[in-house]
Amino acid sequence: MTILENIDWAHLPFGYMKTDYNVRCTFKDGKWGEIEVTQDETVNLHMAASCLHYGQEIFEGLKAFRGKDGKVRVFRMEANAERLQSTCRATMMPELPTETFCKMVKRVIELNKEFIPPYESGASLYIRP
Repeated sequence: MTILENIDWAHLPFGYMKTDYNVRCTFKDGKWGEIEVTQDETVNLHMAASCLHYGQEIFEGLKAFRGKDGKVRVFRMEANAERLQSTCRATMMPELPTETFCKMVKRVIELNKEFIPPYESGASLYIRP
């Protein structure tokens, strides 16, 4: 029996639940790199990272859910990318292009589709860009 078979989809707790994969894209030398797939839950940060000293970070999230037909849907992905870019401008951080954002969201959903609850549960997979 797998961990997914033991999940009570209708009563999911609010909080972190490990999935199989996450995707990352690093900004270095003035440009965004390639999308990377990893199973590592940790993020290695330099001790002088701005987010540690100045609180510079962006909190975003969107949901993937199953429709009655079983298809996976994401609510307003492009609008979420635009909101992320707006916050990037406000915090003077490099903007992630909408195309890259959407590719990353689609990729992480594809890699973790078994974690998207069934339609009947009313639950969703929350994705944190």
